[in-house]
Amino acid sequence: MMTLAGRVHTLGSALLRRYGERVHKIAINAGLTCPNRDGSKGRGGCIFCNNASFSPLTHKPPSIAAQIESGRRVIQKRTGARRYLAYFQAYTNTYGSFETLRTCYDEALAEPDVIGLSIGTRPDCVSPEVIALLAEYRAAGHEIWLELGLQSAFDATLVRVNRGHGFAEYRTTLLAARAAGLAVCTHLILGLPGETPWHYRTTLARVLALGVDGLKLHPLHVVRGTVLAHEWQQGGYRPLTLVEYLEAVADLVELTPAEVIFHRLTGTAEPSLLLAPDWCTKKWAVLNGITHELVRRGTRQGARCETCLEPKAFSAP
Repeated sequence: MMTLAGRVHTLGSALLRRYGERVHKIAINAGLTCPNRDGSKGRGGCIFCNNASFSPLTHKPPSIAAQIESGRRVIQKRTGARRYLAYFQAYTNTYGSFETLRTCYDEALAEPDVIGLSIGTRPDCVSPEVIALLAEYRAAGHEIWLELGLQSAFDATLVRVNRGHGFAEYRTTLLAARAAGLAVCTHLILGLPGETPWHYRTTLARVLALGVDGLKLHPLHVVRGTVLAHEWQQGGYRPLTLVEYLEAVADLVELTPAEVIFHRLTGTAEPSLLLAPDWCTKKWAVLNGITHELVRRGTRQGARCETCLEPKAFSAP
């Protein structure tokens, strides 16, 4: 039976080949915030963001070393992996004083079994100093990924979801990071209000045209306590069906060059927070569905990558 990794270039398989053993991410909450929440760019965050989706900042998270130890115990029991990437996930992990950020990163890298960092952030919050610091870590032999939350290449969509930045900021940061030798993973959301499969394909084309090393795809969740939840309850937003999502992901996989690494092909939400779509609680069912769709098509990553880079990909439908 063909596995997902047999048709898609996944991060897990890429790290296994590079290091000769399993390498897992351990999620870290560094106690940072976001400029779209603290008032510097806005308040309340994106329309799909709920405070409870992350560890509350009103309660100081455990030390980074303690979080790594906790994650280590879970992962070793589940998979036996003994090497890790510290994944700074919650909120904007390049948004803080340079000394604060360096202290956080250094604390994670001080763990002997942590071989590198994945830094999740917004494209408008990455200073030249932080890029230089991450490049220093990479030059020292660490596995370093800068994860940029773009979500869509359409400025109208980014305004619609109250993102607080546009595609121009992404372009500037992406090019600066890659010029410094950093690997960049770009996050894209499928199912944003007003978008169609054409928008997803065009966003991918624009991202690929600039150059990128990794991608994360995930469906838009409707979670409690958000502006999007209110819109959904009033009938103003319809989430993607599972079939729509599987078809859209398979399209994007086919259009992505084989060397680009997929860090994620779906995303889940806590059942206590999730309002819709209900299939977003079923990670493995979604991943298996993506595999089955690729098998059904008899295709794999990169099968249509030249199509995505053609000029017509940018033309309106």
